[in-house]
Amino acid sequence: MRVVIQRVISSQVKVNEQIIGKIGQGLNLLVGIAATDTEVELDWMARKCLELRLFKSETDGEKWEKSVQEIQGEILVISQFTLYGDCRKGRRPSFSDSAPPTKAETLYNQFVEKLKTSGLKIETGQFGAMMQVSIENDGPVTLILEK
Repeated sequence: MRVVIQRVISSQVKVNEQIIGKIGQGLNLLVGIAATDTEVELDWMARKCLELRLFKSETDGEKWEKSVQEIQGEILVISQFTLYGDCRKGRRPSFSDSAPPTKAETLYNQFVEKLKTSGLKIETGQFGAMMQVSIENDGPVTLILEK
């Protein structure tokens, strides 16, 4: 499982010119599911995304002391199978390491449900759809998590 985690001021996702998910301050998560992923990876990744200290404290404006949970931030979760695109050979990426769509959608939905147990506002894109994602990155802070 790979997640590109971005600290954002705001983020939104559109499908067919309609906004289907929108958040304020928090995290934008681009989520790729591998063919070998199981619920073990989901548990670790959800906990990591919720607990990573990526937000500045009120007392020391430079240190990242707070998690998205601690600031009561919001999370936008976007399925992103292209995170498993292998571009080492040829001119066209291979997606053979990505989970098949049925498995990926099931695990993606389970991941979203695990995030929702935090009580935070969790918004999503539409699995398998062509989406336009607008991200107002804060910092910019962008990290890649892999399990």
